[in-house]
Amino acid sequence: MVDDVGFGLLLDRQQCLALLRTASLGRVIYTHRAMPAVRPVRFTVVDDAVVFAVPPGSPLYAGARDAVVAFEVDEFAADSGAGWYVSLLGRATESGAVDLGALACPCPAPAVAGHRFLRVPAETISGHRIACHAE
Repeated sequence: MVDDVGFGLLLDRQQCLALLRTASLGRVIYTHRAMPAVRPVRFTVVDDAVVFAVPPGSPLYAGARDAVVAFEVDEFAADSGAGWYVSLLGRATESGAVDLGALACPCPAPAVAGHRFLRVPAETISGHRIACHAE
């Protein structure tokens, strides 16, 4: 099904979760000083939630913990004009430690000593597969 603005094929919940599991870098959208803020984070998917490490004194930790946040991840190939994106909404809560070393990342695992882990369940999730406009 094409979405209401003709941007791409609408994905169902299971397709969105499957695509989330293929990525390791996403963006958290939260409120900081009454303004929207966006921060990239390395994440993993546990059950139907994204989990990421955050320094406890950071604006992201202060603005996201126990608040409703958005999370977005995408992949786009400029050469073919195709890709996908998934966004979700959920209340970020503190979670126990998670093994972020399992992330598909060519660099050494990020240092997370002293970090807190926030978990954002996919309370609502949506996504689109983007095809070249010529198709």
